[in-house]
Amino acid sequence: MTIGSQIAWDDTILPFQLDRSDIRGRVARLDGVLDELLAQHNYPRPIEALVAETALLTALIGQTIKLRWKLSLQVRGDGPARLIATDYYGPSKEGEPAWVRAYASFDADRLDPDAAPFSQIGKGYFAILIDQGSGMVPYQGITPIAGGSLAACAETYFAQSEQLPTRFALGFGRAQEPGQPDHWRAGGVMLQHMPKASPFATGGGSGEGGLLEAQDIVEGEDEENWMRANTLLETVELIELVGPTVQSTDLLVRLFHEEQPRVFDPQPVQFGCTCSADRVRESLSIYSAKDIGHMTTEDGIVTADCQFCGAHYEFDPKTLGFEAEESPGDGE
Repeated sequence: MTIGSQIAWDDTILPFQLDRSDIRGRVARLDGVLDELLAQHNYPRPIEALVAETALLTALIGQTIKLRWKLSLQVRGDGPARLIATDYYGPSKEGEPAWVRAYASFDADRLDPDAAPFSQIGKGYFAILIDQGSGMVPYQGITPIAGGSLAACAETYFAQSEQLPTRFALGFGRAQEPGQPDHWRAGGVMLQHMPKASPFATGGGSGEGGLLEAQDIVEGEDEENWMRANTLLETVELIELVGPTVQSTDLLVRLFHEEQPRVFDPQPVQFGCTCSADRVRESLSIYSAKDIGHMTTEDGIVTADCQFCGAHYEFDPKTLGFEAEESPGDGE
């Protein structure tokens, strides 16, 4: 196995369909993109793990959105891990890579380095927001934090908000290959039953707090197919999920060869951020000159730092807000 052949399936999302079962899915592998994403910050290990899991879920879910759309995933809780936020930007053109970015907000004094990462979230909610672009109303769905993992939260979200049976198998962590420094790797498989003409589940479900789960929204032959595919997915091993020696197509054959897997074109993914000086100016345009004055440093400038990529911006306060005295180009 050569490094070049690893790159062929690292940092990609491979869509597939199980023709026998009427189930679709994705296989995601994040290697360099996850390392670059986490390198923007200096998070404690539990927070790194939560960001890695959320980024992997975002990549798996986001691959279904259209070109130029944006999918955001947010996890908010009352525990030490207050916020995990990730964005997936659909490519601007066919064949171009999608972008993923992420950041976390946490209370370092309350964080327990020895506790399970998911337990650091506490009570809160898991939300997905889809932005379809200018002039369109964003879509948002929310479900409570429940189930023992972020993957379980995502499964509950799809059962509750979309009534789509969904299952995730995720693997992530630091890995070290011979002669290479340790680095982050992540891989996962997402299964989702093809949508029906109309959902039929009503009332409470069998999940935590009466939430709907996948088994509550399938019946008959669909239930048999769903349970069979899930049983096969449960045989996957961590090394198969994260690689690097098992490529995505081989993994599908190992798991689902009897389900007639059919693959589609893979989607490359990379770390990327959309921040810019113009976007910061736009976000500050709602403030008065008095408000801008409160933001101005002793050196007479207004500064802003991107929480996702760490980019640092400095502005002349006279060029900011809706009472700006000068345009950005004046005096240059």
